This record gives sequence, structure tokens and C-alpha cells, in this order.
Amino acid sequence: MDKVKVLIVDDSAFMRKLISEFLSEENKIEVIGTARNGKDALEKVKALQPDVVTLDVEMPIMDGLQALNLIMNECPTPVVMLSSTTKVGTDNTFAAMSSGAFDFVAKPSGAISLDLHKIKQELHEKVMAASRANVQKLQKNALNTERSPSVWGKYSKIELEELLENKKNEKNWSNGNDKIVVIGTSTGGPRALQTVLTAIPGDVDAPILVVQHMPPGFTNSLAVRLNSLCKIQVKEAEEGELIQKGIAYIAPGGFHLKVRKVGLKWVIHLDQSDLRNGHRPSVDVLFEAVSEMTDFAKIAVIMTGMGMDGSSGLVDLKQKGLTKAIAESQETSIVFGMPKAAISTNLIDSIEDVEKIAKSIMGYC
Repeated sequence: MDKVKVLIVDDSAFMRKLISEFLSEENKIEVIGTARNGKDALEKVKALQPDVVTLDVEMPIMDGLQALNLIMNECPTPVVMLSSTTKVGTDNTFAAMSSGAFDFVAKPSGAISLDLHKIKQELHEKVMAASRANVQKLQKNALNTERSPSVWGKYSKIELEELLENKKNEKNWSNGNDKIVVIGTSTGGPRALQTVLTAIPGDVDAPILVVQHMPPGFTNSLAVRLNSLCKIQVKEAEEGELIQKGIAYIAPGGFHLKVRKVGLKWVIHLDQSDLRNGHRPSVDVLFEAVSEMTDFAKIAVIMTGMGMDGSSGLVDLKQKGLTKAIAESQETSIVFGMPKAAISTNLIDSIEDVEKIAKSIMGYC
């Protein structure tokens, strides 16, 4: 089997050396070159034709975001961004996700991270996953985000009536219970969440709980970004806050998102219990917690991501109450791992392209 050829781009010679050493420890990876800035990177991508590029976000001459846009336009290649957790770093990372980057890895302690070994395994996994990505799909996603987010939300009354008519046999599925939407996603998730949440109307008759695999320092920026684009309110979840309709609550990086009942109301509960499937927050943990909300009908959505987080929790949701489950299709998933695992449970009610997921959610709502 051919090795995965990687080009490393970072303005720090020390970081280039460290990243090269870490990736070279993986016998399936070959580091074929390094570049010190975006301009140098673009030239070497064209000359060396790597399978994957690791790209620092903040660099002189041409930064990572500018370089990414040129790479995706001129010589499309899967790119894994390396980012600091500064405000500028997180903002640029989400812009990179919208511009076609495969995924990102957070540097543990800034631009020069002496403790980079902490993310060595994550870097290995994401480079290998990126090497299997459909680069045309990444390029298409970059083009899609150039459209106004409201494009996805313009469903006419006639369209919604047709959707409800198509689901007429399921109109009583919730037995009159209040509804709650739970969403789990990972690699490719920020783009998928933007597509789905921007298409949800502001008066949606349900709260939305979201787990996006992401380290601390990034989830609040994701929530702020999505809130600026959506008709619903999007925020990072806070301990003890009341769960309300028309609000999407995103699990903070480093915390599991759960729920607990206070009197007759349900509130957010966050904790730092053990990682599940290597993640905190975990989709399984969210789904298992929400399965205890027996006075609610649930709409569960599993979208693009590596691994199988969410499939075990989906079993809990289905066993303990009324649940409709939606999985993102292979055609639009950046990584089909999580949706595929969910589909293999035989508990999924519909498989949808990402652009149709919001419409499907609203049909059940």
C-alpha cells in the first residue's frame, strides 16, 4: 500500500521539525516536504502533489486562510489546519472550515507548542482520514458556503405543506408530546451544522441540543458564528440554564452535555466525567441523557464524522421513548463513519443529504 504523502506548512522551523517527526512515526505516512508560509506552500503543493497538507493558520507573507483558498481553487487537496485557541485563531479556523478545509487540530499552547505531543495521535488520525476524503466534495462545500445562508431557509408554505402531506401517516408519531432535537457530528460538522441550523425557522417548536466534537476554546466561537447566521438563537450551553424552544445549545469543548429535571422543567447539565469513544463531549452521552426525558418525543440527527459516536446512544433513545432518527447521506458526508454506524443499527428513519436535513426535522416537528 502506498504511503500517504504529506506537506507540512508552518512558519516556525521548530514546529515544522516537530510535526514532521510525529507524522513520520506513522509507517503509513511519508512527509515529502515542508513550507514556511502560504506562498511557499502553494508552490510546493503544485510541484510535489501531496495527498494531504497540514497548514498553520497564522503565518506571515500569506496566511493559512489565504493559502487554503488558493489551494482549493488551483490544486484541490485535503487540508488539515493547525490552529491556536486565540480569538483570531478560532475565527480563522471556522473560516477555513467554510473554505473547504477537511478538519483542524488545535495547538495545545499557542503558535509554538512545546507540548505538541499531546495532539500527536489526533494529528495522525486526521491526516489518515483526510487522505481518504473526496476532495471534490470538500471543494463543493467551499463553493456552497459562498451562498447566502438564507438560501437554505427559504421553504415556501406550499413546500412545507407538501412535506407534511408526505408524512401524513406519521403525523401522530409524537402522541402530542413536546419535542426536542438532538444533533451529533464531528469531522465536517461546522459546515454541516451551518447548512442545517440556518434552515431552521426562528419559531421552531422545539429546543435543539448539539454535540460537535471540538476542543475547549472553539465551541463558543462556533456558537457565536452560527448565531450570526441563523434565525434561531445559537449559544454555547451553560450549566443550569433552562432548555427553551427556538434555541440551539452547543456542548462546550471538554464537557459532556446532559440534562436534568428541576421541578417540572428540564435544564442543562454539564460535567467532565470520563471520555466516551475518545470524546468529551460525546454524542452517546447526550443521547443517553435525553433518552430519560420520557415526556418528550425526540428527533435525533447524526451527521458527518469519524468513528461511531452516537450509535449506542441512538439505541437508548429508540428503546426508551418516541424517537425519529435522521442520518446524513454518504453523498454529502465529509466522513461517513458516524452516519454509517448509526444506519447499521437499523434504527434510522430517513437518510438525507445535508441540505435536506432541516426540512426533514421540520417535517417531524
